[in-house]
Amino acid sequence: MILASQSKALELTPFRYGLIPKCMEPTLASSMLEWLEEGAPWSLRVADFYEQHEFSFEDAVLPDQLAEAFSPKALDELRQHMESRFGVELSTRIDVTAHRLSRGQRIKVHNDFIPGEESHRFLIQLNRGWEDANGGLLCLFNSNDTSDVHRILRPVHNTGVVFEISKASLHAVTPIQSGDRYTLVLSFFPRTKCSQPMNTSNSA
Repeated sequence: MILASQSKALELTPFRYGLIPKCMEPTLASSMLEWLEEGAPWSLRVADFYEQHEFSFEDAVLPDQLAEAFSPKALDELRQHMESRFGVELSTRIDVTAHRLSRGQRIKVHNDFIPGEESHRFLIQLNRGWEDANGGLLCLFNSNDTSDVHRILRPVHNTGVVFEISKASLHAVTPIQSGDRYTLVLSFFPRTKCSQPMNTSNSA
């Protein structure tokens, strides 16, 4: 079960975002990480601002325990939570992807904003004993100036970040120095968008 109800109050600047400590049941988080490490169907993707391994849950067969946590009913409950937290109406379409960053890989500053596409995102960080020396810190920015850092978030295991996508939602991930950094990315769409699921790949 994903425990989105444990999310803290939203921060309003430089864009709306919130943190969720222990966002999955511990056994579920451990099982998901083990599957990502050993059985997931990774594929390398290279874009202009990032390089990482990733896959869509639409293209994967999840173990039963994990499939239940990401069932249509469970995802709809998350959609309702996001609607309540952000005061918006969202489509029934939810794209779920997994990302893996390894040594030397990074994600440069970007905002994920594409008019008419995803409007909100829920990130779930999964890793083993991550320390600052491993790199892979999630940085939030006040502006396009890369020195204008608003906040730096450690990718602590089983923590979540929710945020509203806009031109102001500038963020980046620092280079990985060692280890593998895993993230689940749940993307939500405005109610006006088509609710039919599609495979997409986005970075965060």
